[in-house]
Amino acid sequence: MRKRLKHLGDWFADEIQPHGFRVFSDSAPILEKHLAEKAGLGWIGKHTLLLSRSAGSWFFLGELLTDCPLPLTQEIEQSRCGSCTACLDICPTNAFPKPYQLDATRCISYLTIEHKGPIPEELRAPMGNRVFGCDDCQLVCPWNRYASVGDPAFAPRHALDNQPLIDLFQWDEEEFLSKTEGSPLRRAGYVKFLENIAIGLGNSVSHIAQTIEILRLKRGNQGAVLDEHIDWAVSRLMSRASENESGNA
Repeated sequence: MRKRLKHLGDWFADEIQPHGFRVFSDSAPILEKHLAEKAGLGWIGKHTLLLSRSAGSWFFLGELLTDCPLPLTQEIEQSRCGSCTACLDICPTNAFPKPYQLDATRCISYLTIEHKGPIPEELRAPMGNRVFGCDDCQLVCPWNRYASVGDPAFAPRHALDNQPLIDLFQWDEEEFLSKTEGSPLRRAGYVKFLENIAIGLGNSVSHIAQTIEILRLKRGNQGAVLDEHIDWAVSRLMSRASENESGNA
């Protein structure tokens, strides 16, 4: 995105007017959703994301800040969410105290990317098998029925959208860096990647004995937070195995 915006800024300087500019795309603390709303690109939905009538919410936002004076957008699109609460109702961790308000400390996207330290225990089971982010509030949004498939340049690489967690957990750091090159997964980092997967494995229901064995192989290698997540996952799996044995007795 930033490369494309840089190209646009250079084109503007050459074809229209020389100007000073900087480009951003989720790369600096800019209130980009609200800037986009002010620019008339859509409205902020009840899930706090920008919604467009033509593209739903399945798009990236990018900014080109320029010192060239441009015409102002006077009209802002009004919310078209109506009485729908699908995004609020489906949230696995109840991260929406009310419409248009998000408690980031409960949001799985925050927990799996930005959060430092152990993930609160009461939120681990609701995370399910999510490793990097959560799109449930977008998946259920009726406006995304009208969204088209995005640019193939942003498609998952190395079949990362269809990899067993148990395989991903066995990656070493070199493999992680190799297979996430150019991907936002790098933002979380290798250890955080493992910490999130450990929780996902703790929520799994198959290959329990093998999963416990592989989890234990990483214990003591990457810090106290990973160890805590591994211990939680192993405890959950052992409890599930015990329940299965009791049910089969």
